[in-house]
Amino acid sequence: MTASFGARYRTALDTRGPLCVGIDPHAALLRDWGLNDDVAGLERFAMTVVDAVAGDVALVKPQSAFYERFGSRGIAVLEKVIAASRDAGALVLLDVKRGDIGSTSQAYADAYLDPASPLFSDAITVSPYLGFGSVDPMIETALRHDAGVFVLALTSNKEAPEVQHAVGAEGRTVAGRVLDRLRQLNAGEEPLGSIGAVIGATIGETGESFDFNGPILAPGIGAQGGTVADVRRIFGAAARNVAPSSSRQLLQVGPEAGALREAARRTNDEFRGLVG
Repeated sequence: MTASFGARYRTALDTRGPLCVGIDPHAALLRDWGLNDDVAGLERFAMTVVDAVAGDVALVKPQSAFYERFGSRGIAVLEKVIAASRDAGALVLLDVKRGDIGSTSQAYADAYLDPASPLFSDAITVSPYLGFGSVDPMIETALRHDAGVFVLALTSNKEAPEVQHAVGAEGRTVAGRVLDRLRQLNAGEEPLGSIGAVIGATIGETGESFDFNGPILAPGIGAQGGTVADVRRIFGAAARNVAPSSSRQLLQVGPEAGALREAARRTNDEFRGLVG
């Protein structure tokens, strides 16, 4: 790769549209597709989604846990999903939400952000809630290899506020301090920095500025209720940097690849105005 993740992200959104498709093989979805909840069903499901959407959308986001539950054979399927998606031109954002310290954090970085690894992805999700410095090895490794990191900032799960909205002695929320660090890391980067944030599309009013010159993953589109209007309202001028993410609502359209492809295109078209 010769361009930073931020540059590739900007190009992908501008040319393919902003939609990120989650490839999340829930056991219930496998059953809905008429597949067994086993490795063969997992592979059939995941590769059908890849074949249907990876040639069209900007990003795909496999959730690692749904592959890990099958052990080494499930990880082998995840490797295929990553390779095939990237071959089709989609950026792969591996949803692993890793967060640890020291050598363990570095090991996670080596697993997902070093091109020598079979799990190498364009970007991963990480949790900064052991202290932002705990994710430094992953950020440093990502930047060294022109990859990216999406840091959990303001998520829409009901448990999030007790940590993310907590206010420190200086009067800044924990989430606000995370966003401040992203602003520092991405300062001066063109056309966009490579260190992004995960911010739910249904979080409501927070009073935070999301203009930190970086990518934004906005889960919660579709089944969780997030809309184009929500994204515009929440993110304002930063909306053009948002990749709205949908998984369950799109995946329920399967198992026909053509139906999946058409549903992804319709959803993508709804959000194209964000990057215009």
